[in-house]
Amino acid sequence: MKIHILGICGTFMGGVAKLARELGHDVAGSDQNVYPPMSDQLRALGIPVHYGYSPAHLEPRPDLVIVGNALSRGNACVEHMLNEAIPCASGPEWLAREVLRGRHVLAVSGTHGKTTVSAMLAWILESAGLRPGYLIGGVARNFADSARLGAGSAFVVEADEYDSAFFDKRSKFVHYGPRTLIINNIEYDHADIFADLAAIRRQFHHLIRTVPGRGRILIRQGDPDIQQVLAMGCWTPVSSFGPGGEWTGHPLTADAAHFEVRRNGQPEGMVQWSLLGLHNVENALAAVAAAAEAGVQPGRSCAALGEFLGAARRLQHLGDPGGVHVYDDFAHHPTAIAATLAALRGRAGTARILAVLEPRSNTMRMGVHREALPAALSGADEVFLFLPRGLDWAADGKADASARWHVHDSVEEIILQLAESARPGDHVLIMSNGGFEGIQKRLLARLAGG
Repeated sequence: MKIHILGICGTFMGGVAKLARELGHDVAGSDQNVYPPMSDQLRALGIPVHYGYSPAHLEPRPDLVIVGNALSRGNACVEHMLNEAIPCASGPEWLAREVLRGRHVLAVSGTHGKTTVSAMLAWILESAGLRPGYLIGGVARNFADSARLGAGSAFVVEADEYDSAFFDKRSKFVHYGPRTLIINNIEYDHADIFADLAAIRRQFHHLIRTVPGRGRILIRQGDPDIQQVLAMGCWTPVSSFGPGGEWTGHPLTADAAHFEVRRNGQPEGMVQWSLLGLHNVENALAAVAAAAEAGVQPGRSCAALGEFLGAARRLQHLGDPGGVHVYDDFAHHPTAIAATLAALRGRAGTARILAVLEPRSNTMRMGVHREALPAALSGADEVFLFLPRGLDWAADGKADASARWHVHDSVEEIILQLAESARPGDHVLIMSNGGFEGIQKRLLARLAGG
């Protein structure tokens, strides 16, 4: 079958492209925003990517168009597809129909941590010899790519609450039918889709309705919004992880890179790895608990996590040019920003942290988190904020007394000031959920004297 994917460079749709290729389909796609790591993965797979959305990209006529949720009516390719009556499907619909049917689906949901937990869980299952399939919304560094069919019955899917397509406004995750479901946390996000937090809780309620009674739901202990969702109805056994839960983690170092996993107070194993922060300890608990539902003993899971390398752009150490430690992270929500900074502080100690933020997400650009942003960034010694035109609200952060703020409307200006300000021993943390105009490589080159 000849399949064309609109929005192919999105992390989810890029994974769909990989799976379609594995199934033997002739795959190509179109997008207008192309940046690593997904662009690199598609290139390595030899999947053609057309820039922009010209109707000519749909000639010769494909058998099926898989439509990403970034596409809407008025898009030239979408209008051509409809006018020519080319069969279409959303990515989640196609995934459920062609890949997930009949498998033990382990779905990882929540506002934060989905990519990291999905990558952890897939790696644990792989280490246990279960040969899982997976679709992860990023590049898991223990694997060659973000998706594969796998040879076993288990399939790990990052279960996003964002909508499915312009013609299907349900959350992606309602398509998947998981037997094992992780709900990591629930907070307000995707303000371009959801009017309020209640609307997000309603979608999670719909998700819970799809989990069989013989399955298992794993929740982060103490999250009030998860509890509200459960109160709306639950027909599946529930277990919890995190402080006060069934599964708990007990750090043995300040940066939480070494910790013990306990279940109902009983030791199950030790983890010593390269990841940092209490939030990653709890992510690990979710993965270990889910793997147990697939038959993996917790001690074996803990050993596997010792070899886990993390996901690309999740507090990823890029290098130390000139003695300056540079990291890249996908954080774009105040809670994630604060957690990432706290994790890095555990490693940096009293050394300076220079935080570089691009407020790129739709929710951030709409100003929904404007009041929370200064507190989220308070763990940094200095803040370098990319403020393009139209985001004047972000300058409110300059009033924050806990950090020195530098606001720029040019990425090149940020690089120049960082090159002047950073000194050996500093930790530079770059945060964005987009390409950020390639600031990572450009800064590394500048600090190295290039």
